[in-house]
Amino acid sequence: MEYKPNKNVIAKRIAGLLTDGSVVNLGIGLPTLVGNYVPEGVDIILQSENGFIGLGPVPEKDSIDPFLVNAGGSPVTMIDGGCFFDSSMSFGIIRGGHVDYTVLGVLEVDQDGNLANYKIPGKMVPGMGGAMDLTVGSKKVIAATVHFDKKGNSKLMKKCTLPLTAQKEVDILVTDVGYFEIKDGAFILKETFAPYTADFVKENTEANLIVAEDFKQVEIV
Repeated sequence: MEYKPNKNVIAKRIAGLLTDGSVVNLGIGLPTLVGNYVPEGVDIILQSENGFIGLGPVPEKDSIDPFLVNAGGSPVTMIDGGCFFDSSMSFGIIRGGHVDYTVLGVLEVDQDGNLANYKIPGKMVPGMGGAMDLTVGSKKVIAATVHFDKKGNSKLMKKCTLPLTAQKEVDILVTDVGYFEIKDGAFILKETFAPYTADFVKENTEANLIVAEDFKQVEIV
């Protein structure tokens, strides 16, 4: 079966996990796409660790405010009722357990829920930003990534090899192949996204993988 990367499938499935009224932090890159697919009738409150709550849609090019950017430096808008505050308040919200979901990009994730997403040794990086706090402070941690790295290796690993952002904090992993929960040292395969099958995931996974009793194949459109 031929694999084709598809970040929009990941964003759509994650958007379907978010509950009405929840406070959500979307990480840099792929996670920002989630905001484009929140189901009708579900209202979420987007928080950014540089001091915003109540982020709105991505602005049109002719209405960008250069002084209004999220933690990744991308232009944003604010919804009615949104507010600004300093970093200490922002991280108080995160560390206080008031963020319901954080969605973070992935370099590596393993069967124990360890996450590496900020550093490749030998490459310049600005640091892990708020990810360390978000993984510990959020009620649910969702990892979002394409299923395979550039060498064709699955990102579902037995053990991370890169410097860790957090230990045993990832609850859910969503790739463009399937939806997994991480429990008791295993990836629990809950769904695959057509045309991918459970057998395809098994054949391409060295980590401990369990197919859930209620497993199903779904089509993301």
